[in-house]
Amino acid sequence: MTDTLSMDPDAGLHEHVEEDSLDIHAMLKEEANIEPDPVHTGEVTKETQVIAIYGKGGIGKSFSLANLSYNLARQGKKVLLIGCDPKSDTTSLLFSGRSCPTIIETSAAKKAAGEDVTISDVCFKRDGVFAMELGGPEVGRGCGGRGIIHGFELLEKLGFHDWDFDYVLLDFLGDVVCGGFGLPIARDMCQKVIVVGSNDLQSLYVANNVCSAVEYFRKLGGNVGVAGMLVNKDDGTGEAAAFAEKVNIPVLAAIPQHEDIRRKSAMYQIVGDPEGEWGPLFSSLAENVMVAPPRQPTPLSQEGLLGLFSDDDTGAGVVLDPALPEVMCDASVFHKESLEVVYDDV
Repeated sequence: MTDTLSMDPDAGLHEHVEEDSLDIHAMLKEEANIEPDPVHTGEVTKETQVIAIYGKGGIGKSFSLANLSYNLARQGKKVLLIGCDPKSDTTSLLFSGRSCPTIIETSAAKKAAGEDVTISDVCFKRDGVFAMELGGPEVGRGCGGRGIIHGFELLEKLGFHDWDFDYVLLDFLGDVVCGGFGLPIARDMCQKVIVVGSNDLQSLYVANNVCSAVEYFRKLGGNVGVAGMLVNKDDGTGEAAAFAEKVNIPVLAAIPQHEDIRRKSAMYQIVGDPEGEWGPLFSSLAENVMVAPPRQPTPLSQEGLLGLFSDDDTGAGVVLDPALPEVMCDASVFHKESLEVVYDDV
C-alpha cells in the first residue's frame, strides 16, 4: 500500500521566491543602516575657486571653457576642467577631438569587473590642464541628472575635497532643469556661476533661468552668486549685453563671431593660447573670471526678455486669442444642467 500525498506543484517555487524576498529585504535594511560619509571638515589649506558655467546647448560653453582653462594653465594656474554634459564633449577640443572615458561608463565597467575606479582611469591632462567627463546614460536608459549626482559622489570618494587646484571649472547644460544639473547651485558646491549666451532669445532665456535658480536658492540660504556673462558668437547687435545690464551682472568678455575662430574650433584647435592671435582676448577673460565677485542677479520676466529685441524679430506684438470650448467640441457637451453625478439604473 502506497501513501498518497496532496502536493502543490508550485510550493517549492513559492518557498524559493519567499526566501529571495527575505534576502532582498535584509540586504536593503542593512544598506539603509549604513551611515553616509561625514561632511568634509578638514582644514582648508588652499582656496580653490569652483566655478560652474551654464548655458544653452550648442552656445559654445565647451569651446569657451577649453580655451579658458588652457589660457589659465599657461599663466601658471593649476586647473581642473570637469564636463557635466551627457554629450561628454567638454574635453574634446582640449584633446584635439579625442574623447576620454567618462566616469559613468568607467565606473560601470570597473564594477562589473570587481575593480575600483582610480584617478588615472578618468582624469587626463594636456599642457597643465587636468580634465575629466562625468558622462551620462544613453537616450531612454536613465536619468541624466542622476548620472551627474552619481558622478560627483564618486569624485568625493576619489578625494575631490583634497585635490590641490587653483580653479575647478564645471561645464553644465543650462536648458536641463532637473535637480542633478542644478547641483552646484542648490548645494553650494561652487562659489560662483558664469552664464554663456549670445544675441538670441533662446540662449538669453536659458541664462535668465539660471539667474532665477540662483535667486531662488539664495532665498533658501544659499551662497552662490553669478559672477557675470560670457557673450559668445557676438555679432555686435547688443542684446546679450543689454540682458547682462538688466539683470545686474557684468559682461566678462565678448568672443566675436569670426570665421577664423569658427574654423579653428571646428578643427579642434585651441585659440586661447596667450601667444596666439586670440590670446589677449582669453587672457582678459581669465583675469575677469578670477577676480569677478559673485552677485545676486535680478532675473527678467518673459516680457522683459522679449523687450530686449525688436518686435519685428520676436513677434512680441502678438495678442493671445483665448480658445473657446464650443469651437473645439460639440457645444452640447459643455452645457450640463447639473454637476450632480448621475448613475445608470442597474
